Amino acid sequence: MLFEALTLQLGYNATLVAIGAMLLGISAGATGTFLFLRKRALVSDAISHATLPGIGLAFIVMVWLGMDGRSLPGLLIGSALSAWIGLLCVQWLTGGTRLSEDSAIGAVLSVFFGAGIVLLTVIQGMSAGRQAGLDSLLLGSTAGMLFSDAVLIAGGGALVLMLTLLLRRPMSLVAFDSDFAAASGLNVPRIDLATMGLVLAVTVVGLKIVGLILIVALLIIPPVTARFWTERTEHVWLIAGALGGASGYIGAAISASAPALPTGPIIVLVAFAFFAVSLLFSPARGVLSSVLRHRQYQRRVHLRQGLLALAQGQPIYEGYTLRLLQREGLARPDGVATGDGQARAAKALLDEKRWEILRGLQAHEATAARYDGLTGLETILTEDQLRDLDTRIAAPREIAP
Repeated sequence: MLFEALTLQLGYNATLVAIGAMLLGISAGATGTFLFLRKRALVSDAISHATLPGIGLAFIVMVWLGMDGRSLPGLLIGSALSAWIGLLCVQWLTGGTRLSEDSAIGAVLSVFFGAGIVLLTVIQGMSAGRQAGLDSLLLGSTAGMLFSDAVLIAGGGALVLMLTLLLRRPMSLVAFDSDFAAASGLNVPRIDLATMGLVLAVTVVGLKIVGLILIVALLIIPPVTARFWTERTEHVWLIAGALGGASGYIGAAISASAPALPTGPIIVLVAFAFFAVSLLFSPARGVLSSVLRHRQYQRRVHLRQGLLALAQGQPIYEGYTLRLLQREGLARPDGVATGDGQARAAKALLDEKRWEILRGLQAHEATAARYDGLTGLETILTEDQLRDLDTRIAAPREIAP
């Protein structure tokens, strides 16, 4: 069943949902990257919760005008207007008062969401609102999605993605250094507003599939996951878009293969699975690689200290150090150095003396700062510099009177 869903063989509606979710995930991952790099991830939470009163008001207005209150385009327009007002409130509170951004976000989020819940309660008391199903927009629902709804979601996601591609360079510059961007002639407030507008568009478009509560996860988790794999901005948003698209597609396929499972939460769980794998296994920042690097560094320190102890004829009391030396064939079980161990120990002691002199030479201060004390000095010094240090080691020292 899952294979058929992944290969788009479960019918027309399931195919539309999967493609729409994939485009939504790509646009959410790419757009959320710049929000994440700008360190304004909580703004997306305020925007998403601010859509709820707009949904309720749009339903009431459409019913009052004799229209179908569940019309998705009308609900999206209402949610967009409400979210935009919420975003302007956050910006006004941040810039016009002494409130910090997180306090402004908390205030706007709670007030707008509370107003939305009140409106939903009122709607449930209306004769036209008892079967409205607006609560499905909280967590997303693809059951009974129409062709026009799927096209609207897919088209909206594609449009947001295209705008993100066009604005990626100024948004990247503002995200990393807003002062330099302003000095370069960029209008930083306008670019910030454009970024928030794209986030708002993704939030509104994703209401039907992911829901206003979980859309925040689709905006933030893919960029955070991508950050584990690269240091370059252009790679971060590409990977984030790919992860977001894969999360949307796989999550929609899993939901289609098991109809009892809601689409939005499954998409978020798939995105979290990508995050968990990256957290554990990414080569540069993963937990496993960090543990391995720490173990390797610990091994080098113990080996170095063991060699210095052998060179100076000192006993080795640390069991791990002695085991390392034995494993490398540098010492016998009784702690006596082998032939190779004596050579390596003499080299380690020589490097230690060279480093001691190097640290006292002002001309080599920068070079000494780069040396980690564990590798051979020939990796950072030339042969002439090494010969000069060896000459200083052999030179007799003056005896203080």
